[in-house]
Amino acid sequence: MPRWDCKKKIGRQGDGEIGRKGDIMTEFVPKIVAFCCDQSGYPAMGMAGTLKLELPGNVQIVRVPCAGRIETIYLLKAFEKGAEGVLIFCCYGENCQSLRGDLRVKSRLSYAYPMLEEIGLEKERLEICHLATNCGVKFAETLQQKLEALKKLGPNPAKIL
Repeated sequence: MPRWDCKKKIGRQGDGEIGRKGDIMTEFVPKIVAFCCDQSGYPAMGMAGTLKLELPGNVQIVRVPCAGRIETIYLLKAFEKGAEGVLIFCCYGENCQSLRGDLRVKSRLSYAYPMLEEIGLEKERLEICHLATNCGVKFAETLQQKLEALKKLGPNPAKIL
C-alpha cells in the first residue's frame, strides 16, 4: 500500500499548519483507522492496490472477519489512541456472508454516536461504507474524501498521548 509522508514542507502558513519544527512547517495529516470486513472491505483494498490507486498514507487497516463483530469499545479505542476518523468498510446487507453483519455494525454505530458527542467528538468522525469486493476505486475515493473531511474538522481533541 502506498504511503505518504506525514510532514510536508510548506513555505508559508497554510490552512493545515499545526506547528513548527525548526524552520519547517508541518501540515496536519489526519490519522484514519479503517476496519475492513474480510469479505468485502479487505478484497476492495486489494483491488485498489492492484489498480495502483493512491491511498492516503496515514491509514491504519484493521482486518476483521465481519464488520458485525466489531465491538463499540474498539471504535472508541481507535479515537483514544489518536485516530481523527474511523471508517468501517463492510458488505452490502444482501451480500453479507454472516447474514446480519451490516445490521449489527449499524446498531453499534447508533450506540457509539451519543458517546462520541458526550466526549466532544463530532459523529462525522465515525462512518460506515458499504462495498463489494470489486470496489477498489470506491475504497480509495472514500478514504480520500474522509481525509479531506477530517482536515476540516481538525485534530482529535480526545486523543490520549
